[in-house]
Amino acid sequence: MARRVTIGVTGPDRGGLIAWLMTALAVRRCGAAALRVRPSKPVDKARLDALVIGGGTDVDPLHYGEEGSLEDCPDTRHSSLLDWLVGLVLGAFRAVFARHSPQGYDPQRDTLEQDMVRHALAQGLPVLGICRGAQLMNVALGGSLYQDIGHFYTEDTSNVRSILPRKAIDIEPDSHLRRMLATGNCYVNALHNQSIKRLGRDVIVSAREPNGVIQAIEKRDHRFFIGVQWHPEYMPQSNVQQNLFRGLVASATDNAGLRRP
Repeated sequence: MARRVTIGVTGPDRGGLIAWLMTALAVRRCGAAALRVRPSKPVDKARLDALVIGGGTDVDPLHYGEEGSLEDCPDTRHSSLLDWLVGLVLGAFRAVFARHSPQGYDPQRDTLEQDMVRHALAQGLPVLGICRGAQLMNVALGGSLYQDIGHFYTEDTSNVRSILPRKAIDIEPDSHLRRMLATGNCYVNALHNQSIKRLGRDVIVSAREPNGVIQAIEKRDHRFFIGVQWHPEYMPQSNVQQNLFRGLVASATDNAGLRRP
């Protein structure tokens, strides 16, 4: 019997349980195995066929030559009843199980994930970055971040922060992301107050908000190196968003020369 592809999913030592469970569920729904990777519990990288760099605390700005500036922001908009139900359940679980780093940064995790990204690039492994993960992927390739994106918004266009899909994005026509999601625009959730500023080496933009905030990136010379600013793992009800995980598993399966599930 053919083995299942194994997807490494990174996260923090403290907290991150709901994100891990929802990402593992999304991966397993696509026929792959998920393996949790944390600073205190690294894994043999040779076991991995693909990588998900998960969400969480901000990337330490020292990695892109800046000092820290930790701030927070509000929320608002439209969603279906199913979105509300899923969001309510996941929001409650996140509130119960949340664990936050006292200084707001996680140096050990930054180091681990940058090493994992370099390994994935060297070995040609597919990589999906989620929120912080997309930002770290960009920083690992020499890019930088806006530590606060409040200046992109006005009173009429506040920075929506919600587990519900309330933020509109436009997807670039010729992007890998556009082909995978099979749509040119959609609504996504948003839990971030930072975004990509200067692009890393060979990184291109694949989605933006109407005001220009970068919502997704990819690497032009890599089969699957996609970072999204939203949380597709928290939208199991969305067939469009689950295509990200299907695409990751399909790419990992082809890369490993295995039969598709």
